[in-house]
Amino acid sequence: MLRVLRVGLHVGFAALLAVGLMRVLLSGPGMAVGITAAILSFLLAVLYLAGTVAEKRHATGRAPSTVPWAKWWLGGVVVLWLMLLFLHPDYSWLAFPLFFLHLHILGPRHALLAVALLTAAVIAAGWYHSGSLALAAIVGPVVGAIFAVIMGMAYRALYTEGVNQRAALDELRATRAALAEEQHRAGTLAERTRLAREIHDTLAQGLSSIVLVSRAASAALAAGDTESAAERLTTIGDTAAENLAEARDFVADLSSSGDGAGTLAGRLRRLCASTERTATAAGQGFDVAFRQDGAATALPAEISSALWRAAQSGLANVAAHAHASQAVISLGYLPDAITLDVFDDGDGMDTATIPIRPRPDGTGYGLAGLRERLGLLGGALDIESAPGEGTVLAVRIPYTGEESHGR
Repeated sequence: MLRVLRVGLHVGFAALLAVGLMRVLLSGPGMAVGITAAILSFLLAVLYLAGTVAEKRHATGRAPSTVPWAKWWLGGVVVLWLMLLFLHPDYSWLAFPLFFLHLHILGPRHALLAVALLTAAVIAAGWYHSGSLALAAIVGPVVGAIFAVIMGMAYRALYTEGVNQRAALDELRATRAALAEEQHRAGTLAERTRLAREIHDTLAQGLSSIVLVSRAASAALAAGDTESAAERLTTIGDTAAENLAEARDFVADLSSSGDGAGTLAGRLRRLCASTERTATAAGQGFDVAFRQDGAATALPAEISSALWRAAQSGLANVAAHAHASQAVISLGYLPDAITLDVFDDGDGMDTATIPIRPRPDGTGYGLAGLRERLGLLGGALDIESAPGEGTVLAVRIPYTGEESHGR
């Protein structure tokens, strides 16, 4: 719209200048007057065209104009117009586009003063050429000036609104880009946390068991007990095979928890047997039992996975730190929740020393990761222990059998 107004202004100026020249030539005021009007009209057209082209390259439509020589150019245009105006009255129509030029190039106060002076010049020229001052010769220029001022103010308001809208759009784009980047960063961090938790719960614990059993196998070989060493190597192979299967499931983004309660119970029984076998091979033998309370119900995959990881983490800690002789996994189905307890009769510990976050050396991640996993399901993790009295790791996840848990 602003571009149309600017083009209309320039076209109107050229048309009015041509009309004025034609009126001079057709009215026959004399050859000298006609030649003078033609020369002045040509100079005015060249000056106006050169200034508008140069101003367009520099100002980009701002009001008032920021081109340093714009006021000098406008002064030259006005001087040539005044010469034409007092040469012939038909050039008074050029005052209308000149009003807009002053409103565009000058500031508001200076522009209003210039418009008033141009209006006075038109009235004076009419008086000069006619020898009298009619009411229409006064009202016409004044109304034109008022209309030009109103239009100029509307042009300025449109331009300001356009600038504000562009600034708001730029800010909106920047905000959306920053939000998208922040969401991408948060998604990346969440995925990194999930991967770290999965790796800890699968590969890291399996590799830890392999390291313990391999050390026991090396000790058996050093003592000449080849039969024990062979059993422990078999255990290493079984553990490695189990971890390889979990790693493949992990890479394929599959759930390793099964779809129902019966599958979960079977996996927990196999976990107990595997942990007992591995602990025995590592020379840290302890009995591991599984117990189920309540009638089994089908569980969503995410709840089964969380319970499975909690059992893995709990038994891994028993094997690594408890020096226990017995451990029990208890899976309970309550009306409003699913519970899983991992109990051992080992050394116990001071619960105040349990890390809330992973340590800088990478340890302590299992319990922190388990809390995060349970928190996503609205669950809770409690640890009850005291030095010399064993430890109970208690998991509780709200579930009534009617919840979808985001599925």
